Amino acid sequence: MATTADFRNGLVIEYNNDLCSIVQFQHVKPGKGPAFVRTKLKSLTTGRVLENTFTSGVKVNVARVERRPYQFLYRDELFYHFMHNETYEQITVQESMIDNQDLYKEGQYVEIVVHADTENILAVELPPFVVLEITYSEPGVRGDTATNTLKPAKVETGATVMVPLFVNVGDKIKVDTRDKSYSERVKA
Repeated sequence: MATTADFRNGLVIEYNNDLCSIVQFQHVKPGKGPAFVRTKLKSLTTGRVLENTFTSGVKVNVARVERRPYQFLYRDELFYHFMHNETYEQITVQESMIDNQDLYKEGQYVEIVVHADTENILAVELPPFVVLEITYSEPGVRGDTATNTLKPAKVETGATVMVPLFVNVGDKIKVDTRDKSYSERVKA
């Protein structure tokens, strides 16, 4: 059992007979009335994001989850295949449980979130940033850098990322996996 004072991003709680991860929370103390906590919860079974307000001090059940390191091996028609980094055990995960499918490349390290009591896989999470190589992009026009304009570029996994005009084919870039945005160019 935990209270709203124990809330933090990534905490998994039981809410409405479902396991939800706290995406965002904010403690609010209005001038009149009791304090409360405004939250955004992501259901780990359906993937939906719900907004809920908890009265301050309410007790909630915390689910025991483990984050295990795995390496992405390959993908077939139905499943994604992963290998545990220490035990070399291989598991398969359904395509519907994978977010940002177009950012996965072979050999990529991920964390698989597992419910500790039932050993059910809840989510597969990429690291916050991945390094990918540009395979196709229109060339930038010289002198067109006065504004922060972006152009679409295709990366080695097939995803399309908006990048600045100075990024060319063959460059490696760092991509933010939370919103698929360009972060920076990586020096070789």
